[in-house]
Amino acid sequence: MKLYNTLTKKVEEFIPYNEKKVTMYTCGPTVYHYAHIGNLRTYIAEDILEKTLNYLGYNVDRVMNITDVGHLSSDADTGEDKMVKGAKREHKTVLEIAAYYTDCFKHDCERLNIKWPDTVVPATTLIPDYIKFIEGLLDKGYAYLASGNVYFDTSKLDDYYKLTNHNAEELLSGVRDTVEEDTNKKNKNDFVLWFTKSKFEDQELKWDSPWGLGYPGWHIECSCISLKYLGEHLDIHCGGVDNIFPHHTNEIAQTESYIGHKWCNYWVHTEHLNDSTGKMSKSNGEFLTVDLLVNKGYNPLAYRLFCLQSHYKNQLVFTYDSLDIASNTYNKLLSKIKLVKKDDSVIDQESFDKYNDEFKSALADNLNTSNALTVLYDVLKSDLNNNTKLSLIESFDKVLSLDLLKEDKIDEDLVSYIEKMIEKRKIAKQNKDYELADSIRKELQEQGIILKDSREGTTYEVVK
Repeated sequence: MKLYNTLTKKVEEFIPYNEKKVTMYTCGPTVYHYAHIGNLRTYIAEDILEKTLNYLGYNVDRVMNITDVGHLSSDADTGEDKMVKGAKREHKTVLEIAAYYTDCFKHDCERLNIKWPDTVVPATTLIPDYIKFIEGLLDKGYAYLASGNVYFDTSKLDDYYKLTNHNAEELLSGVRDTVEEDTNKKNKNDFVLWFTKSKFEDQELKWDSPWGLGYPGWHIECSCISLKYLGEHLDIHCGGVDNIFPHHTNEIAQTESYIGHKWCNYWVHTEHLNDSTGKMSKSNGEFLTVDLLVNKGYNPLAYRLFCLQSHYKNQLVFTYDSLDIASNTYNKLLSKIKLVKKDDSVIDQESFDKYNDEFKSALADNLNTSNALTVLYDVLKSDLNNNTKLSLIESFDKVLSLDLLKEDKIDEDLVSYIEKMIEKRKIAKQNKDYELADSIRKELQEQGIILKDSREGTTYEVVK
């Protein structure tokens, strides 16, 4: 297995600490709103990584955090708290917001066939661990108190920027936002380990600490959760490229200062999904969620295929035209597979091994999912007997997770969408707006949904 390692800036052979067991940490969502499909591209890539490692024979222990406190609108510890912002928007408590959007995120993962990690930890559940960790950094001289807050002192490290290959002058203090400098800091890139009541008086969640009533900074949660559940030697840490600085840079700084040795060997980052305006976000243009795609009639797995057709290290531009192409490709792929009927043929083990090795080689080459899909198409075009083809497709789908052999069943999201459109068309006809009624029929037909009118009402058939 070869992976691109952000730490070394090259593709290198993956060698875990334990020969057969891989420890993997995933930066989870800040649950103040729905995840957009740009966020979810990263989780699809991480899902492929975990399933590839399993496919290659490794046992993966994967942990993910849920950020329900401490993540400010700027990654550099300034701006409004994202969870408080979400609570104000919806007139709910922070924990109510966190519970609701955690469930929404999990539902999105289910619809995209993203495996839920083995261990998922809300940040608010480990407050004593954060306090112990910060006390250790203070004792070792890596942290300091200023105006009630506890900061990590980046000047204590010679290699603070080793994940980025930048220097202090090249990096903005706010990264995502234009922000005012925190004058309590000794150095521009020092970061908060613990906020006290001296900052953000409207912060809903606060805990007692040796430094006063307050709450943890965002970066500390991932370090402590990873150490608690995966130990001091981590194989792989994942995230989006926007996590590289300052979040992952700060994780390395505080964790290695605390444990006294190298922490994580491989840092794997997924590139941005862009729209026509640039990097996708919750504040720019149409808020692109899985729900929105479903309401427009798309199968979420068509979006998964759209992502797999591109390499995770390449920026990907989303348009509805490109999603239409991926959707058509997905439907044609399923149609081709349905033509492969199970019969009495005997599985050709030699041919199975040949194609399976090609599939493994594609994935082991830094997760080249595009080439892995090519192997799938090669199998379909080959003269292999049906049972060998079906066996290979079933095996490949353990990683691709595109429901390639799933029996047809009612898709609740699709049914809801169709029923809404039928009702909309019914109202249009009652209002004698026949142009709208015809356009609804045509829109559904283009998606393979055929309406059938009778005196009893309107029924439909979904065709591939």
